[in-house]
Amino acid sequence: MSRIGKAIINLPEKVTVTSNDAGLVTIKGAKTTQSVQMTGAMRIKLEGTALSVERGDDEAKTRALHGLYRSLIFNAVEGVSKGWSKTLILNGVGYRASVSGKKLELSLGYSHPISFAIPDGIEIKVEKQTTVTVSGADKALVGQVAANIRSYRLPEPYLGKGIRYSDEVIRRKAGKSGGK
Repeated sequence: MSRIGKAIINLPEKVTVTSNDAGLVTIKGAKTTQSVQMTGAMRIKLEGTALSVERGDDEAKTRALHGLYRSLIFNAVEGVSKGWSKTLILNGVGYRASVSGKKLELSLGYSHPISFAIPDGIEIKVEKQTTVTVSGADKALVGQVAANIRSYRLPEPYLGKGIRYSDEVIRRKAGKSGGK
């Protein structure tokens, strides 16, 4: 049995989980709601505040999906209770960001400013002009939006300029040797 699939999910206060016969698991929190569609062989078992994912059979495909569905449900529970966030740092001369309405305006050294439309369910905050925080309830969507913003100017290894994650370490290269 999968170690990840066997792990119990402890539900925080104000989080409710419901399931229907079609395998749709709905997680409701204080602010948002998320749902996970599972295959027919999987089912959830709720005992008080402990939630577990169980398999209906021992086929190879079902065993392979056991840990995946447990992780997806866990991520949804964490998302509706605490939320997910990623922090991006803009590193370079003149690189800055600002939020105006439902758009993120980026100045990244190009001849034009870049306007990024903020999708529904995502909140973007700019603490300083060089620090952008992407947050939301859906872990996959938060990660994808952060990756899309980062893709406008990837960090380069010589000067370290570009957009990087706050926990990312850029391996720097030495550059040209100056003399003989």
